[in-house]
Amino acid sequence: MNLKRHAVYPGTFDPITNGHKDLVRRAAGIFDHVIVAIAANPNKTPMFELDQRVAMARRVLDDIPNIEVRGYTGLTVEFAKQQGAHVVVRGLRAVSDFEFEFQLANMSRHLAVEVEHVFLTPQEQFTFISSTLVREIASLGGDVSEFVHPFVAEQLKLRAPLFARGAPPLPPGT
Repeated sequence: MNLKRHAVYPGTFDPITNGHKDLVRRAAGIFDHVIVAIAANPNKTPMFELDQRVAMARRVLDDIPNIEVRGYTGLTVEFAKQQGAHVVVRGLRAVSDFEFEFQLANMSRHLAVEVEHVFLTPQEQFTFISSTLVREIASLGGDVSEFVHPFVAEQLKLRAPLFARGAPPLPPGT
């Protein structure tokens, strides 16, 4: 029996960082197919619209053959089931991430017992990078080129000054 191992790596990816790419690459080495699932997440105020985050992730991850990038709304476990994935990959940068991720995994197990959660830790040089810190640095005019793909750094230079002033996300295609 040849079972394909499909996984979903969800997040808001606002923006996608080098730490995210590290985890995607490592997950792609473990699973046959990985869907990078970019959440609309209406509870957050993103710097970039969902379509923009999907486009950035596709560009950043285009060298990894067994992944695809999709946007989604709703529950992650429901999205995973719809995609035929039985594994959700989550990243843990520090002990502080564990409590939230553990709680999330347990709640997800109650909602969909057939979907497992697997935790990966990034390489040491990526443990301090978060999308939140990247957005903050960019909004204050700092250099984020060490933390993100060059295309993402360009997009942040365009968007961050507007975001810092409270402007809504740019419409797709801008």
